[in-house]
Amino acid sequence: MAGLFDPLTIRDLQFSNRVFVSPMCEYSSVDGYANDWHFVHLGSRAVGGAGLVLTEATAVVPEGRISPQDLGIWSDDHIPALRRIVTFIHEQGSVAGMQLAHAGRKASTRRPWEASGTVPESEGGWTNVMAPSVISFAENYPMPKALTLDGIQEIVAAFASAARRACDTGFRVIEIHAAHGYLIHEFLSPLSNTREDDYGGSFENRTRLCREIVAAVRSAWPKELPLFLRISATDWIDGGWSVDDSVKLAAQLKPMGVDLIDCSSGGNAPHAEIPVGPGYQTAFAERIRREAEIMTGAVGMITSPVQAEHIIRTEQADAVIMAREFLRDPYWPLRAARELNKSISWPVQYLRAAPKGAQPQVPIDLKSFESCFEEQHAIPEM
Repeated sequence: MAGLFDPLTIRDLQFSNRVFVSPMCEYSSVDGYANDWHFVHLGSRAVGGAGLVLTEATAVVPEGRISPQDLGIWSDDHIPALRRIVTFIHEQGSVAGMQLAHAGRKASTRRPWEASGTVPESEGGWTNVMAPSVISFAENYPMPKALTLDGIQEIVAAFASAARRACDTGFRVIEIHAAHGYLIHEFLSPLSNTREDDYGGSFENRTRLCREIVAAVRSAWPKELPLFLRISATDWIDGGWSVDDSVKLAAQLKPMGVDLIDCSSGGNAPHAEIPVGPGYQTAFAERIRREAEIMTGAVGMITSPVQAEHIIRTEQADAVIMAREFLRDPYWPLRAARELNKSISWPVQYLRAAPKGAQPQVPIDLKSFESCFEEQHAIPEM
């Protein structure tokens, strides 16, 4: 039976442990470019011993950003600054991953430490906020435009192009963001999708965009490397997206090449009543793992080493994907391993403070993945 600090192998990639850094928006970019803040934020979690470090939600098109200060991967010009970060993460023995995202109707909004609401064009915002239907998220959010069929296919192609850039940058995991009320989730949920064409109405139609993006990204991403998908397992609203829907979708996506479902919840209805508490979303990861027979990641108020170890030992999930606790303590895995009396590699620079017998971190072997794109990884025509 696996534990928190046992390796996890997905496809041809091995993670040194099952403590993963969740995507956390930093709202610190200019025109989508990574900078020293991202280098330190992401790099320090790799130094701290995380098995996987995921970037924040990284926009596949400029208008797909949550805020004007979000990270982007819509241009080859974004690659050099990101590559510096990726190289450092891999030198620490961690794996660098990128979350690809489109904010949909929740785009062009202000950073959380500012007054909430829409960012006007005069302050760097944009008016072409897109969604499945003309329904705003809340009163102070933009009123979106409904995507045309051509617009949908452009977004599918943008996700595939972003995946190719991510691989060229050196990332070794892609996570597609289909949660928290952003574009893909908006299509999944009947609360935000009232379309009457092939992308609305039935479960099959509402999940079509998600499946098309998965297919495009999987075709553009090396078959040897993992593909994750983050979902909101429930809207927490009657008549919205449900856990039953999530199980059904996960079962469909597994044969399409999705390797792990990152199980979050909510974000698509501002009035949802969510029973927040320690591990409150772990049951979603356990049920999807069991019923869809797919790997899952547990998220949501996982804070203590004993709690995280219990989730893995009892097979509720294959990894814990942590956010706020990593903001409080970038070196959480090193501390957790010591508390649990488990073995974990330490940075050679820190070994003098490590438990007796600790081994130095070893860079991950990337020789198998040096050539990301051969003919079989070409992006399909849309």
